[in-house]
Amino acid sequence: MTMSAGKYNIKAVSKKLGIQPGTLRAWERRYNIISPIRNEAGHRLYSEEHMSILKWLVQKTTQGFTISQAVELLENGNDSSDTDSMGTDMVQDRAQILADEILEALLAFDENKAQDLLNQAFSVFSIDKVVHDILAKLLVRVGDLWENNKITIAHEHFTTAFLRSRIGMIFHTLPVDGYLPKVMAVCSTGEYHELGLLIFTLYLRRKGFEVIYLGSSIPEEDIEIVLEDTDPKILFLSCTLMTNLPRCLGLIDRLDQRFSELTIGVGGSAIAHLRDEKRQAYEPFLVGNNKEEWDAWIKDKIQKLTT
Repeated sequence: MTMSAGKYNIKAVSKKLGIQPGTLRAWERRYNIISPIRNEAGHRLYSEEHMSILKWLVQKTTQGFTISQAVELLENGNDSSDTDSMGTDMVQDRAQILADEILEALLAFDENKAQDLLNQAFSVFSIDKVVHDILAKLLVRVGDLWENNKITIAHEHFTTAFLRSRIGMIFHTLPVDGYLPKVMAVCSTGEYHELGLLIFTLYLRRKGFEVIYLGSSIPEEDIEIVLEDTDPKILFLSCTLMTNLPRCLGLIDRLDQRFSELTIGVGGSAIAHLRDEKRQAYEPFLVGNNKEEWDAWIKDKIQKLTT
């Protein structure tokens, strides 16, 4: 059993954290902070990540915060377990140190140490902060090291496989808001670097979107078939290699013309190299490069879809 699998029943959680089962159920129902796995009998099972989040919330409530205030702190990323005594710079330093140690463990092929360090990160920071300030930055660093021939393909594959596995585990624990439009996410044809898209997909799931995640290098005709079969309202494409950019832009043009009700967004490192004329032409499709830009794009498109 992996560290992220459901392993604690509600009685064990109650005993470990000193929280009544009824209170725990109320927190889940009111705030959608976690979504425990259910076993075959329908009983709740909590993962290590769930335990880390609940432990953090309990600590905050014992410090005098209400549960709603604690949840707000968690969602806004003001998430250090000792926020009152640590400044923002110290929090960032702590995140950076953990990121460095995780990368060092992965490049040494020490999966157990990397797992322990990542679990430590989840016990200190919110899911959003771990994903955006640790995992996402790790991906960029690994990519840079590989492109500059400072690590082998074996190092890159091992590291990305580990990160893909952990991100996927988090993905499947998050609840879905049925009132939000259905989303599809896929790498542009010829693209095999999917972790950036996977992180963006995790961001969407944190917001409650149901996401059909297709992953890397799906043929264009297959993308169109899935669009017809599932009828998502939003499609996100990822393009990281400049050699694939013209084909990706051509796909956007064709899909935008064929599926008139479909909203399309595109991101990835290749998109950042669009020249002025191209950038202006494709501006409505550009999702952005960080959480703030993603938030703004999503808000604008959701407003248009619901009015």
